[in-house]
Amino acid sequence: MCGRYVVTKPVAKTAGLVKTNIKVEDKDNYNAHPTQELPIIKSYTNGKALENCDWGLIPSWAEGKKDFRPLINARLETLMEKVSFKKLIQTSRCIVVADGYYEWKREKEEKIPHYFTRTDSSLMFFAAIHQNNQFCIITREASNKIKEIHHREPLIVNEEQISNYLNIKKEGVDILQSIRPPDLKFNEVSKDVNKPINNDSSLIKSIT
Repeated sequence: MCGRYVVTKPVAKTAGLVKTNIKVEDKDNYNAHPTQELPIIKSYTNGKALENCDWGLIPSWAEGKKDFRPLINARLETLMEKVSFKKLIQTSRCIVVADGYYEWKREKEEKIPHYFTRTDSSLMFFAAIHQNNQFCIITREASNKIKEIHHREPLIVNEEQISNYLNIKKEGVDILQSIRPPDLKFNEVSKDVNKPINNDSSLIKSIT
């Protein structure tokens, strides 16, 4: 799954990709977490826009249920099977902007956090779906290298594929299945990332 990530200077870094910025501040977030308002890219008839949405999607059938936990991830393999996602992948696609993401490796009784980035150090774009100002990140089975840390990884869309994915006249699942995962690198980081209140650049520094 993908439960934490990093996004810095989203406005500046997407200036050449979007036409409009809707009230997104160009600030750094080294511990983006579920329920937080975070920048995503949506497509409108007059072009793409960068805007804030809450991470965690509440399906219409779950609205009003106090004990329901918002859905933060959706599996690529079952997008067309789940009632919560089937319509959204056809009509409501978006892109999450990130510098990198965190994942935890289970070692006996411990979970060891690691920070992942592209080997070419370029910006990451996670495929996602949205509804009612909320979004959910799409994940896929992890590539062999990543599996040593976790069995899932966010589905990363290359920059040149963004417009194609956001075009709802095309089949979203087919597009995502055709995308090859980029090469990623990772390093162990401090357990300070476990607490959402911690949020500074020290979180992504290697401790090994």
